[in-house]
Amino acid sequence: MPEQKSADPRHRAEQLRNELNRASYQYYVLDRPTLADKEYDRMFRELQELESEHPQLQSPDSPTQRVGAEPQGQLAKHQHIRPMLSLSNAFNDDELRAWEERLVRIAGADVARSGYTTELKIDGIAVALTYHDRVLAKGATRGNGIIGEDVTINLRTVRDVPLRLAESAPGGVMEVRGEIYFPFDRFEKMNEQRARDGEALFANPRNSAAGSLRQLDPAITASRPLRFYGYSVAVPDGAALPFDTQSELLEALVSWGVPVAPTRRRCPTLADVEKWANEVEHDVRGKLNFAIDGGVVKVDSLRLQDELGVVGGREPRWAIARKFAPDIAETRLLAIEVNVGRTGALNPYAMLEPVEIGGVIVKLATLHNEDLIRVKDLRVGDWVQVKRAGDVIPQIMASIPDRRTGAEKTWQMPKRCPSCGTAATREEDEAAVYCPNIACPGRQLEGLVHFVSRGGMDVRGLSYARIQQLVEEQLVNDPGDLYALKREQLLSLEGYADKGTDAVLAAIDASRAQPLSRLLHALGIRHVGSIAAQLLAEHFGSLDSLTAATADEILAVRGIGNTIANGVVAYFSDPSGMALVEKLRGHGLNFTEPRAVASGGALSGQTAVITGTLPNLSRARATSIIESAGGKVTGSVSKSTAFLVAGDEAGSKLEKATKLGVEVIDEAELLRRTGADATSSP
Repeated sequence: MPEQKSADPRHRAEQLRNELNRASYQYYVLDRPTLADKEYDRMFRELQELESEHPQLQSPDSPTQRVGAEPQGQLAKHQHIRPMLSLSNAFNDDELRAWEERLVRIAGADVARSGYTTELKIDGIAVALTYHDRVLAKGATRGNGIIGEDVTINLRTVRDVPLRLAESAPGGVMEVRGEIYFPFDRFEKMNEQRARDGEALFANPRNSAAGSLRQLDPAITASRPLRFYGYSVAVPDGAALPFDTQSELLEALVSWGVPVAPTRRRCPTLADVEKWANEVEHDVRGKLNFAIDGGVVKVDSLRLQDELGVVGGREPRWAIARKFAPDIAETRLLAIEVNVGRTGALNPYAMLEPVEIGGVIVKLATLHNEDLIRVKDLRVGDWVQVKRAGDVIPQIMASIPDRRTGAEKTWQMPKRCPSCGTAATREEDEAAVYCPNIACPGRQLEGLVHFVSRGGMDVRGLSYARIQQLVEEQLVNDPGDLYALKREQLLSLEGYADKGTDAVLAAIDASRAQPLSRLLHALGIRHVGSIAAQLLAEHFGSLDSLTAATADEILAVRGIGNTIANGVVAYFSDPSGMALVEKLRGHGLNFTEPRAVASGGALSGQTAVITGTLPNLSRARATSIIESAGGKVTGSVSKSTAFLVAGDEAGSKLEKATKLGVEVIDEAELLRRTGADATSSP
């Protein structure tokens, strides 16, 4: 139940801060947003206005303090509560066992009985967050371990750095220590945007995170999507921590609202630690969305940690970094080739001189697009740095110009599709080059694989290899051919037996009933992903209505922008696209989307069309009102249209409705019939 608004400004500001901080934690830390963006923005603006009218209400833990500070003249110094130590390294299991043996000699068998806590060693920049009575007061880099740089203003812009800890956290002064890092996917998107803007690319996530955090202008830091993971706590001498083990410490951080890295584990024995390290290095590392260069192993007991102490004032005896094999290597770029994706994108990729990275032989690497090749100044014959972590296909990080001989050659994107010869196109605001030919053979295989995928028509049993086999045997050229396959045709192929053949045919047949939203996504229309497909299917209800819609009518769908609208119109304007639609119609595929109709609604069973600019309602809000009352909104007027909602500058739809005798109403009449409120949110 929503919290009752308080009339008292101080109390209301506190309510808003609590709600916004909770929403940020759920969004950025838990990845489970519970507050709509529109509502968050509304509450944020209300808090800004309150703090502007009543400056005394401003609080250091307010969400409004994350951005907007003036650039700093220089970074001040900050002394940590306790030194931030470095770690010694173990590069294999033998060195890990030798470490344990040293600990046992110092503290006895209690070390082994204590067990260990294992954590990911994130390749970012270490920071210390100082909290005074749970409110963030200071944030600093590690520096020399004793004195770091004050980057408090910049750290406030990192969305998952808690500005206030939960009430379960102890009061007083406390440092929460952790790592600022750059997620791979956000780093790549930022570099792609920089390439489009003609700016230099960042070399790697780690250096970019460090540089972003040390900016003198916090607005620059705020523009870069940094993230944070906590891993330890420090308190002043004489203060005590409310837990006994490192594993309890990590769980406490989570309960206080501090994000903690995944894949941590309490390991009873060193053998369990070795098993964990092997799993992370070979199975987990390549799937993470952030860089790691190993794991950290800590004696679990905090009492034993104190007893074991520090070596030379620099390295704790009770912790060690279990380093992994490097995930970056140097090799030669032999050639740049291009393949054609399912949407027609011409995708360049690198042919590499085979090199071992992290125990895997790498021969190929992604190059993303022509702009990135140009900005990175990659030339055929270059020596390059190749990174494997975090990507299924490795990527080239940079060339090594110092190793050039002069024989290297620059590369140009082909002017024509390498598969069908059609002139390639590139839109002004896009980095990718496209083959516009929907029937391009190069798009065939990837398009078919996407069509039968789980997010598409979900045809179980048709793997990539089987689709490739059907194409090579010339049994399937487009998705429509799948529905014409005969049992004897499949049985004649290698790998097909009676039972498997029947299962594949049954799956193909069952896919005919998939809703329109699945079909739209499966068709591979440029820019139309699963969410856009769902929005379009729910709005238009049938494929026929969508194919007849104009770009403006598609653009009126809430959540659909110009790029998607133009992509849809282009697809259904192409004779090849419509030929496939008719082919699928002939095979009995479902072209409609089931609708949730409000039972007994005021407009139950009625079809409406909206045109012109309404006085108070957006097109999306008017559509929502009609659908909530059990009605259906379509994009064109026909004899089956129950009424037309007309606003200012209504055009041809109004003329057609008048000609067909369709009832025309205004916004006020729509609200009267439905009992809706024009000021309510959708």
